[in-house]
This record gives sequence, C-alpha cells and structure tokens, in this order.
Amino acid sequence: MKAVVYKGPRDVVVKTVPDAKIEKATDVLVKITTTNICGSDLHMYEGRTNMEPGRIFGHENLGTVIEIGSAVDRVKLGDRVCMPFNISCGFCENCERGLTGFCLIANPGNAGAAYGFAGMGPYSGGQAELLRVPYADFNCLVLPPDAEEKENDYVMLSDIFPTGYHATELAGVQAGDSVVIYGAGPVGLMAAYSSIIKGASKVMVVDMHKDRLALAEKIGAIAVDDSDGSGVDQVMALTAGQGADRGCECVGYQCCDHKGHEVPNLTMNNLVKMVRPTGGIGVVGVFVPEDPHAKDKLAKQGQIAFDFGQFWIKGQHIGTGQANVKAYNRKLCKLIAEGKAKPSFIISHELPLDRAAEGYENFVARKEGWTKVILKPGH
Repeated sequence: MKAVVYKGPRDVVVKTVPDAKIEKATDVLVKITTTNICGSDLHMYEGRTNMEPGRIFGHENLGTVIEIGSAVDRVKLGDRVCMPFNISCGFCENCERGLTGFCLIANPGNAGAAYGFAGMGPYSGGQAELLRVPYADFNCLVLPPDAEEKENDYVMLSDIFPTGYHATELAGVQAGDSVVIYGAGPVGLMAAYSSIIKGASKVMVVDMHKDRLALAEKIGAIAVDDSDGSGVDQVMALTAGQGADRGCECVGYQCCDHKGHEVPNLTMNNLVKMVRPTGGIGVVGVFVPEDPHAKDKLAKQGQIAFDFGQFWIKGQHIGTGQANVKAYNRKLCKLIAEGKAKPSFIISHELPLDRAAEGYENFVARKEGWTKVILKPGH
C-alpha cells in the first residue's frame, strides 16, 4: 500500500510499504478514502517531537471496512466508518468513565493512544491506503447513509470538530456566554463554531493570519487581528473592559508573538488577561512534557512561566488535555446528518495522497489560503 512516511524533520515521502492487516480478532481493516493533515502532525513534521523515522502519519481517518476480525460483532463489511484519533479499549477504568483519550490499555505504561503519533503507541497512521483499527467495535463510528455525500464533513469527527467542542466543554461555555478563542487554525475555528452552536452571545477569535480570520467571520465570529500585538486590548474593549466569560487555547506550545518569535507562555498568559474573574479557560492546544529543540530554557523541560498569581486572584478555572472524541462524535455526527453543522467549511485543499509532501510544506508555512488539507487515497 502507499503511505505517508516520516523520514526526518520537514521530510515526508509517499512510498509503498507492507499492507496494513488484521493482527487481532478485535481488529478491522479499513480502506481509507479521506485522511487529513492536522496541526498536531506539524509538530512531528518539524522534528519537535520524538517521532521515529519510518513511521506512517495520520490520525484523522475515514474509510470503508473491507475485512473484519473474528471477534468483531457490531461493525460490518462495507460500513463507512470514521475513527476517533484516540485508540481506546472501551473497558479500562478511564474508558468506562468516558475518558477515552486516556485509555490505560491501548498504550501500556501511558494514558492514551493514537494513530501515527509520537509517544502514543506503536500504531500506524491512516495517511495511507489501508488502516488497521484495534478494538474496532468500540472505536469505529458507523456513519449514516449520507456518508459518501458528506464525507468531507464526517471526517472532521475524527479529531478537530470534537477537539474544538472539547475546548468549549473544558472552558464551560454555555448559551449566552462571551467566548474568546486563541488561534484561528482548524481547531480554533471548530471551537468558535462549537461555541456558536452552543448559543454563545459573542465569539471572538484571535489570530494574525487574515485568511483564517476571514473564515472566523464567515461563521459569525468576531475577528481579532493580533498582528500588531493589540489582541488583549481589543478583546477587553469588545467586552466593556470585563473580559470574556470563557476562553479557549487552540494554539499550543509553539505559539508566536506578533513579531514571529516563539513565546511558549504567550497564549496562556494572555487568556488569563482576556477572561473575566471567575471565568473558565479550556486548553486543547498541544503542550508537551519536553521540547528539546526549544530556545526557551523552561520550554525545553515542557514548562512555561505562567501568571499563576493573576490566575489565582481572578478565581479562574482551567481544563486541559486531549479530547475524548467518543464523548462527542456521535452527537456531532447527528448535527451533520441533520444539516445543523457543516465543519467542512474549513477545507482549503483536497489533494491525492501522492501530493502529501506538498500539503505539508504549504500547511507548515501557513501559506495564505492553506487552512486545512485533506488527502484522498485512491484519487
């Protein structure tokens, strides 16, 4: 099969590798029809993780079941399925509580497993023609009859739509709230979209890329252009000096200031300033336990200088971590099926798998107009 293989920093290649196959009775084999390049892939692509050369990327996957293991009961041949990026067993203590992003079984010795991801187990990714799906009865979301027609919407259920929604849950967004989103990348836009779906009264999206801010405005959010470093002041002005009720961090540890310098604590500390006293902050941007290639001494150790005194005195609360996709994907799927949500609005480029390297190069460069890249194996 063809697959996107990581060779080293800023170097991926599409090459022929051994076919994925069923390894356990609880597996299914999926023929991938759509797989996305995620912002989280870029951390690995840039060499900012311990991702091993030779591994296959891709954790946002959708396709058709072409083979099933002998112990698979619910999922059938021919089903069109979308897989959460989390690989979870369904029966450990965390999975039983719905915390499937922190499965204790799928990646022994760690809480959480994923496809094609550094530190998240040995599983191959789905930027390939075929994907092995473990614990398939639990991990496959069987899609509605309109799955082929709305494939570009349903594939967002693998990660970014639930992750954006998770940010709003961690922050505590409710109807009528004002919300500030840091980052107008795919996840930030999904957090804004989720806030609007939840009935937020005002949604503000802070970024420096005008093409991404234009997408935020397209869905009814207020674009806050931070290219001159005035984002905090703009948000405070938009909230009559009070700050937003809720804030979502959707950028992560490689965030930059308006001059293009990496400042790992920038978004977190600015959200403390932007969110009102007793407000909530949800953090889904990736922060890592260590970042050896960082220039900042603290960041090398996975630490940031956080304005905890200001956070404490304002009585704010914070929630963090990867999304438990299964907690949300079925409900969000129903919104898509009924025409109440269309997350594919973020897609800018649809490429065949063979052009994956081009997609990575342009996406990592934040090239204007490259907001979300999806790959189509077999095209």
